[in-house]
Amino acid sequence: MMIATGRTLSDDLAIQALRGTVRPLKGDAEDYDPLLELIGEARFVLLGEASHGTHEFYRERAQITKRLIREKGFTAVAVEADWPDAYRVNRYVRGQGDDAEAIDALAGFRRFPAWMWRNAEVLDFVGWLRAYNDEASSRAVGFYGLDLYSLHASIEAVLAYLGKIDPEAAERARARYSCFDLYGEDTQAYGFASGLGLGPSCEREVVRQLVDLRRSAAEYALRDGRIAEDDYFCAEQNARLVQNAEQYYRAMYCSEVSSWNLRDWHMADTLDALVAFLGQQGGSPKVVLWAHNSHLGDARATRMGDRGEWNVGQLVRQRHGGDSVLIGFTTYDGTVTAASNWDAPAERKRVRPALPGSYEFLFHNAGSSRFLLDLRGATVAGLREPRLERAIGVIYRPDTERASHYFQASLPAQFDAVLHFDRTRAVEPLERTTEWEVGEVPETFPSGI
Repeated sequence: MMIATGRTLSDDLAIQALRGTVRPLKGDAEDYDPLLELIGEARFVLLGEASHGTHEFYRERAQITKRLIREKGFTAVAVEADWPDAYRVNRYVRGQGDDAEAIDALAGFRRFPAWMWRNAEVLDFVGWLRAYNDEASSRAVGFYGLDLYSLHASIEAVLAYLGKIDPEAAERARARYSCFDLYGEDTQAYGFASGLGLGPSCEREVVRQLVDLRRSAAEYALRDGRIAEDDYFCAEQNARLVQNAEQYYRAMYCSEVSSWNLRDWHMADTLDALVAFLGQQGGSPKVVLWAHNSHLGDARATRMGDRGEWNVGQLVRQRHGGDSVLIGFTTYDGTVTAASNWDAPAERKRVRPALPGSYEFLFHNAGSSRFLLDLRGATVAGLREPRLERAIGVIYRPDTERASHYFQASLPAQFDAVLHFDRTRAVEPLERTTEWEVGEVPETFPSGI
């Protein structure tokens, strides 16, 4: 039954239950005490976002992460970014590399959408992390990327590493990777041609290169001790990324499900490789993950799972069980930094009020503009039944929002907790363009997260 306010009886029951369950966030230092208590001794904390361009999501993730580092001994931040770009930041925050300032360390993030990591909130966090590491007596906290889009940058990183440590191996690698030269920097052209059998595949060459690198691991690791181990690990991750990216770009033109699964499997495997590497230095590494809700919420609780897709959140839960905590973020309306098309300029766009019946709509009516909801202990009527949930990626199309930005999910099965910020504003890119105004949106766009 629909009542005059656009709410159903089920909505009203859920809203009444929420009003007695949510924990308002008042801007106090103690706001996240209940969240840290919920996290307990978990070693994997996954902090999501409902868009790639919301100021509050970045700011609050940073605040939570700082507390996890200071109070619970977390030693790594892993993000939805490419390995070589993030590793440049990692070297900076650990007092290595050639970058003098935090903004210089972020210069590697040039690929669309640059604002995801070249924004004011990330800049502040990277500066904080460098200062923390400079003063800390314990192991430095690192910053790492999990994604696989950087095929050519990773090739260059592998060649640069081998050029310093084994010039003959570098020449072999250069010959193998030359398979991609026909397509220049256009990875999608490679995927289209090779995936549809219209051009040669580089699969065999990239696999051979990774095997060759791993075969020499012990020899390389002996050359310069700890530094050599770090450099080799970085090179191996880049070579593995090239292998998986090659497969990913081919799969894009064969099966949408398999390409999504390849990407998230790669991210989960990179996380596990990072934890294993850090564990060799002693102790049990603890990692904070920053990525979109669609990657970090358990896919089995959404229509993704019905389509045979999995994601990082599901894989982390399956591999690490109670050692993981999944935290989602939501908003009702405001503004967001997003593009109208892939590779288009960043724009500040208005976020429409959430659709009636959605989780965001319920939260808007829950009586608090900012709150934490513990979904592990919550028995809120009407929350467990599948409802609409909104996802804004790097592209936002308000006028097709229902079809392009909403999906069905069961939030209590998807996350352990959710943070809601009713009205949010766009994150500030470090570089603005002439498009940096709220405006009309073109007729079509490819959706992306």
